[in-house]
Amino acid sequence: MKRLKLSRLQMPEVTLVPLIDTFATLLVIFIVTAPMVQNNIKVDLPQGKSREVGAVQEMVITVSKDGKLYFNSYPVERKKLVSVVQKALGTKEDTPVYVRADQAVSYGKVIEVVEELKQAGVKYVAMSTRPVS
Repeated sequence: MKRLKLSRLQMPEVTLVPLIDTFATLLVIFIVTAPMVQNNIKVDLPQGKSREVGAVQEMVITVSKDGKLYFNSYPVERKKLVSVVQKALGTKEDTPVYVRADQAVSYGKVIEVVEELKQAGVKYVAMSTRPVS
């Protein structure tokens, strides 16, 4: 009679190194592409000599040529602008909010947006311009 060799059953191993490498690669890709996606709304800014003080613009309201509003590149209805900005501000009341308005947009519409930002509790509103060439 042949004796059957009973071999130990080995537990399959899951190697995490390839998963971690894939995760790290995706993270780097998202970090690199996120700033490029943020300014994807085409706006023809008016020229100006002054420079924006903040290097990082945390809160940006964009008014496109057709009058649509965007908050940090996400479309926002005018009715909800105050509540969205208040929620984003939270306790950071001294954070400036930048307004990027196309130069074809009437001055009155830009002032309406600034007034709504003031109602939302924004202390500092900065107007974005492009440098004089």
